[in-house]
Amino acid sequence: MSTALQGLPDLDADAGSGIVARRAVIRWGWRLFRREWRQQLLVLGLLTVAVAATIWGASVVTNAQIPPGYPTFGTGAAQVTLPGTDPQLAADIATIVGRWGPADLIEKHNITTGTRQFVQLRAESPHGHYNSPLLSLVSGTYPAGPGQVALTSQVATRYGAHVGSTWHAAGTTWQVTGIVQDPSNLADEFALVAPGQLRQPSQVIMLLGPAAAQELGGGRVPGVPAANVLLPTEQVSGIPPAVRILVVEVLGLAFIGLVSVASFSVMAQRRLRALGMLSAIGATERNLRLVMIAGGLAVGATAALAGAVLGLAAWIAYAPTVQRDTGHVVDAARLPWWVFAIGIVLAIATSALASRRPAKTMAAVPVVTALSGRPAPPTAVHRSALPGLIVFAAGLACLALSGGLNGVADGNGGQGHVLFLLVGLVITIVGVCLLAPLAISVLAAGAGPRLPVAIRIALRDLVRYRARSGAALAATTFAVFLAMGICIVASIRFDNPLNWIGPNLSSNQVYVPAAQSLGPGQSTPLSAAQLATLTTRVNTLAASLHASAVPLESASTLYQVGPPAHGVQNFTGTVYVATPQLLATYGIKARQIAPGTDILTMRPGLAGLPHMEMLWGSATSCSGTCRGNPAEPGSSGGLPCTLSNDCLASPAIQTVSSLPSGTSAPNTVITEYAVSKYHMQTQLFGWLLQAPAPLTAAQRSAVRQFGHANEVPVQTATYNPSLVDFTDGATALGIVIALSVLAASVGLIRSETAPDLHTLTATGASGMTRRTITAATAAALGLLGAILGMAGAVIAGMAWSHSGLTATAGGVPPSDILILLIGLPLVASIGGWLFAGREPPAVARQPIE
Repeated sequence: MSTALQGLPDLDADAGSGIVARRAVIRWGWRLFRREWRQQLLVLGLLTVAVAATIWGASVVTNAQIPPGYPTFGTGAAQVTLPGTDPQLAADIATIVGRWGPADLIEKHNITTGTRQFVQLRAESPHGHYNSPLLSLVSGTYPAGPGQVALTSQVATRYGAHVGSTWHAAGTTWQVTGIVQDPSNLADEFALVAPGQLRQPSQVIMLLGPAAAQELGGGRVPGVPAANVLLPTEQVSGIPPAVRILVVEVLGLAFIGLVSVASFSVMAQRRLRALGMLSAIGATERNLRLVMIAGGLAVGATAALAGAVLGLAAWIAYAPTVQRDTGHVVDAARLPWWVFAIGIVLAIATSALASRRPAKTMAAVPVVTALSGRPAPPTAVHRSALPGLIVFAAGLACLALSGGLNGVADGNGGQGHVLFLLVGLVITIVGVCLLAPLAISVLAAGAGPRLPVAIRIALRDLVRYRARSGAALAATTFAVFLAMGICIVASIRFDNPLNWIGPNLSSNQVYVPAAQSLGPGQSTPLSAAQLATLTTRVNTLAASLHASAVPLESASTLYQVGPPAHGVQNFTGTVYVATPQLLATYGIKARQIAPGTDILTMRPGLAGLPHMEMLWGSATSCSGTCRGNPAEPGSSGGLPCTLSNDCLASPAIQTVSSLPSGTSAPNTVITEYAVSKYHMQTQLFGWLLQAPAPLTAAQRSAVRQFGHANEVPVQTATYNPSLVDFTDGATALGIVIALSVLAASVGLIRSETAPDLHTLTATGASGMTRRTITAATAAALGLLGAILGMAGAVIAGMAWSHSGLTATAGGVPPSDILILLIGLPLVASIGGWLFAGREPPAVARQPIE
């Protein structure tokens, strides 16, 4: 007799006592779990990883954020900024302090480093009223007198300084007394000196208390016209990140639940005879269901406990990395415990619900059928197909209401749009998975007599064991849906020709601006003498890099005037002038430019955008205020777009793929024909240095030294993910997940049909036949999952983006589509072929379980 029947409860002795019977059945289910836990390692492992990932992910996103206003105001309620050029600076400071009480004074002066990152020389008291969250001591001591300074670790490393050494800056030699940091912004590079040590600060910041915040709501200080007031603003972040983590966990648990259904179905089939015996001695259908559900609860509780321990351990180990990557001090004990509790409960519920479906099916099997060990007949297809279609349609409706990419990113309405998106995504995936049994039934029609016997056996087994194969197909479909969905979203986002995304420059390019930077986001034009000197030095730098120096001039900008819901869309980037030197650099001949062309661009789709406007002269100098709403040229109520207003509606745009694709490179240029025709005034913006090979480390160091010496923020190549990076990563992830699911599912299905393999072996079937059966099973599931997942993702993308098939999936690289559609079933079949074929043991008696 099977070990599964050992310790079988005597239900007749418990007749009339439902509580005692249920307790006995639960104890038996627990004993089964302890004996057969190795056979459920797949579900245990998946649930453990899901809980651990939820705890780790929620901890990361919770500690990756800091409260709004904290990095700017410390514990203060208002910030007043005064320029260092204020002729009445001391009197204005005294006025503010006398009216609104004590204030923390922070004097700043920027020191150029030759890059976009500046070092601030900062004079403030480390023991102020409100600035304590903005300053902490790492080692040494704070500066206390003249000639003393404390540096951040980045500044100390940059200049090779340490505690006890000297540091030369701002025309002064300083004694380094300590290492400091801003806990809320570890990337902040500054040098701290004692109050009063900056004779000519470029900016003075005052942190004030709540009393000032109540009276300075208008943004101005009465009697101090030079002052600028900043108050903390409420952030509209839509759905909190912790909730999004929970949504991701729900999606992951839905995927795990599909795999779990297949696993528990196999376990239920193995226990079918034992369940029949239990029913024969008086167990009710409720008792039979309770056996499987108790096992599911045991699996879920064990996995939840192990996942919680693993997740917390992973978070504690990863916390220093989060602190380094996010740039602020992280408290490892600051955790969203409510998210942990919900995640653990969801994991246990997933396991219980996954076991309930096969438990319900097996409990309804007649006693004689159960004792014979025959599988239950498959459920009618229409029972899952009709609900699947209804749920899928409801999901598409929610996705359509989410407003697409612009709706999710839309300010105040973003929260509702994100909610529609998340709900629609979950419902759509559920609907697609409910349609999986319908796809399985298609295999019955394909298993015709023309196919080889081994393939017909594989396809008919999938239909015969539809409960297991349907869940396996749903899990595979889920993985492909997510992979294809990520590819579609990435292509839509990256294919926006107005908001171009990707690397700024290639590895052999350098951009040198023709302006002197005063600080982050602040620059001043160069005089004629300074510009001539910088031009000579740029040419010398280009010669040392064996590069060509292409002057970059600008004369206009672009906008797209859309419907009121979206307003005016700004063109991100600079529209440079297509000088002959620039065109020659990229091999563009004059005959390639169509007559009457105003704009050349490499951005696909820009030439076809409607309602485009090109502005220059006075229209750009007033930043759009001359034409209606600030920063919204051509908006409702503004001046019309006419040539007399320095505006051209619907300029002629030609796509030229030879132009560079970098966001800081001249990817969009205005022709000299348009500059001459509309009498535009050009302005030198900078130089693009193009070397014949990628820059070496020594050359990049020379470029940084050039920027430092000339006080200009040069740019070299920085890594930004491209569309190919996103789509390839999503495709690889989907392939790995889908193959893992197929491997586990095919193993479960083939293990359930082991008696059939015994029979085939006894009748003389070779290893080739067994390999063909397994390979056909994996290939059929992979192909159906790829078709169903890709179709569902494309339809969902069309509903979400409100566009047609070409606009939705046209930007997805064809290679990724082919890999999912052809590569997945091919690799699955090869894997099934290689790992099958072992001859089973000789035909033996049929086991009881």
